[in-house]
Amino acid sequence: MSKGSSHRVVLVVDDGSNPFEMGVATELFGLRRPELDRPWYEFTVAAPDGRARMHQGMFTLADVAGLAAVDDADTVIVPNRPDPQVPASPAVLDAIRRATTRGARLMSFCTGAFTLAEAGVLDGRRATTHWRWADEFSARYPRVQLEPDVLFVEDGTVLTAAGSAAALDLGLYVIQRDHGAEVANAVSRRLVFTGHRDGGQRQFVDRPVPAAPDTSLAPLLAWARDHLDRPLTVADLAAHATTSAATLHRRFRNELGTTPLAWLSAERGRLACRLLESGELRLDRIARDTGMGTTATLRLQVRRRTGLSPSEYRRRFSPSTVDTAAPLGGG
Repeated sequence: MSKGSSHRVVLVVDDGSNPFEMGVATELFGLRRPELDRPWYEFTVAAPDGRARMHQGMFTLADVAGLAAVDDADTVIVPNRPDPQVPASPAVLDAIRRATTRGARLMSFCTGAFTLAEAGVLDGRRATTHWRWADEFSARYPRVQLEPDVLFVEDGTVLTAAGSAAALDLGLYVIQRDHGAEVANAVSRRLVFTGHRDGGQRQFVDRPVPAAPDTSLAPLLAWARDHLDRPLTVADLAAHATTSAATLHRRFRNELGTTPLAWLSAERGRLACRLLESGELRLDRIARDTGMGTTATLRLQVRRRTGLSPSEYRRRFSPSTVDTAAPLGGG
């Protein structure tokens, strides 16, 4: 998203929608954020005929925009469905299809994936939804590549999140994609919400609450983040945690839904993005400070994470559009 323009987000609400997801979208994209000193999103709530009766009749949302607002949106957040067995409004489905045709970004929270699937948007795509509804979703929409264990999935211009809390993770991820890691972190702090989780983390882990003293990975993760400039290996992490590499792998899978190596790579990528956003460091220094070692590895990891080269990412997200640091080289 360009620094000089606003991105239009339209949240579609339909009869039966859950207020929580509406609140998440409003908090993330609808509130003014003058402390960020940049254009924020133009946010609109829309509903069929400008009104919708919320889940279990909690209240009626009235005097909002009609579905014509969807036709001007850059991003459309579709309605979630607390009862996915109830069909979506035909008018809502038509609006979603029109948005798809013109290339708008589409997002769903929780059971909103049913709305996207009913509109035909998810055929052949990867997606996720709340774990409780995963089996029914797969049975009804076999052409969708459901990933039932993850927090959110990005497949091109379509993004789907799992349970209600995962809506925050997806929303912060989108803000990071649009504005950079530092802005996403600032919004996260404003929400008093821990730094958002990667989409590949598991939705739900069915394990007993430990009765012993805290044995979580938190101390190890904090230590590793403080030493990312070192060429840390899984063996180094295991040694610091005084455990075996195999046991460490199991703990990472159980607590984070990922592997130690994947977690290290993601943390190095996040740090690299923050350093690029500072607009002052050379690539060789960033590669050294993030433990990536070479500028070639840095370029590869930044592009995998953001879809941009380091030089493109810096121009897009540094505090100034004027690059006063040493040349980045080939980007």
